[in-house]
Amino acid sequence: MSSEPTQEVCQIDLTKLNLQQLQQLKNEFESELNVFQDSLQTLKIAKTKFDGSKEALEQINETWTDKEILVPLTGSMYVKGVVNNIDKFIIDIGTGYYVEKDITASKDYFKRKVDYVQEQMDKIDMLGRQKSKVLNGVIDVIEMKIAALQAQAQQAAAAK
Repeated sequence: MSSEPTQEVCQIDLTKLNLQQLQQLKNEFESELNVFQDSLQTLKIAKTKFDGSKEALEQINETWTDKEILVPLTGSMYVKGVVNNIDKFIIDIGTGYYVEKDITASKDYFKRKVDYVQEQMDKIDMLGRQKSKVLNGVIDVIEMKIAALQAQAQQAAAAK
């Protein structure tokens, strides 16, 4: 038995919906696509931060002991500091929690975070592409119905 949640797929014949219903459906899909885009942007920012932390760890070596560095207090304010231990790092794991790890565990942590965020980005991208295809189908049906209504109006005008 699978632990994955199952989703029941419901198919709707778009040609049986009226223009108002189609427009409402189109708006819902556009709204969902906007949420997906916002989520992807947020995940890209998180991935960049994790990548940056991982790359910073790659730069550290034994020659850094007693090295003077700048420690960021904010995005634009720094204080001088001295590296006195390159074997232990304090890592922000979210929501105000910090963990002390050695360099190997720290690198592993950031690699796992980057991989996880990328996996989530791939899932959202796939869902976005699926929603986009359905949205294009809805738009095609809307255009088809509008063209049919215009043709009908032209026939009615010609018949008078």
